[in-house]
Amino acid sequence: MRQFFIFVLVAAIAVGGWLGWALWLPVTPPSQKFVLLKPGYSTKRIASELKSAGIIRSQDAFLLWHYFHRKGSLKAGEYLFEQPATAADIHGRLVRGDIYFYTVVIPEGYTMFDIARAIEEAGLGTSDDFVKTAKSDSSLIADLDPDALSLEGYLFPSTYQFTRTQTMQDIVKEMVREFRQVAQQIGLSGDVHQTVTMASIIEKETASPEERPLVASVYYNRLSKKIALDADPSVIYAELLDGHYAGALHHADMQVESPYNTYRHAGLPPGPIGNPGKSALEAAMHPATSDYYYFVSDGNGHHRFAGNLEEHNRNVVAYRRAMRGQ
Repeated sequence: MRQFFIFVLVAAIAVGGWLGWALWLPVTPPSQKFVLLKPGYSTKRIASELKSAGIIRSQDAFLLWHYFHRKGSLKAGEYLFEQPATAADIHGRLVRGDIYFYTVVIPEGYTMFDIARAIEEAGLGTSDDFVKTAKSDSSLIADLDPDALSLEGYLFPSTYQFTRTQTMQDIVKEMVREFRQVAQQIGLSGDVHQTVTMASIIEKETASPEERPLVASVYYNRLSKKIALDADPSVIYAELLDGHYAGALHHADMQVESPYNTYRHAGLPPGPIGNPGKSALEAAMHPATSDYYYFVSDGNGHHRFAGNLEEHNRNVVAYRRAMRGQ
């Protein structure tokens, strides 16, 4: 009997030592280590992934700890491990869902093609997949804009936190949700398709918030007189859609055959040519009252406005002179 108790004691000490080694002795990751635990992974699969990545010492010990500490399920997601931690600490992180988020900054005016590149650069998927989703999921805003050809215009510019377990559908839904929140804040109503399309042009034409209502007035004045908008950004967008934009516009580009070419086709383009921010949306909703029909850059980040072609031509000469003097 004495030998039996000694055996039990030795076994208990051995098991205790093994558990201490496996669970409470911190493990230092071999490097900054990302581990992606996909939705649907079993606890056993999660323990296996952590062991393979060198994050825990023992899969069995981790499973044993989970069995006796069922304070919640282990959350799927991508985790970053870069500091020494015990298996018990790791288990706690997975229960809390302390997952890694990728910050994606979408500036005002970005097209869906620009956003697609930002998503790809963040490692969240391919740009082609994003564009395909943005083109096919227009039903997300069908109640606001039943004529929408894509989600262009409704992928609101902001700073987002995404994870690698989110699908492209999840990502675009979050951007559209942000648009809806801002639209509600500013009271966007009426012909949403026209307003967002106009706002996208305004956004592309000037980065100066105080000028946007004036730019809006120019385009609305031209629309009311059935004068072609002659908006350069619309030509760029036409070429982006065709995959032919080379990074700069030339005189010949103004002849490109596209309903988005506002030099060849009067009125607004078929849809937004980018994703406007709050200021541009408000300018499209509340344009200034003016008799302007033209504007051109002044070379210093702002514009000169004119009510007739003669005055506009003088402003163009002044702009060219300013460019030569730089």
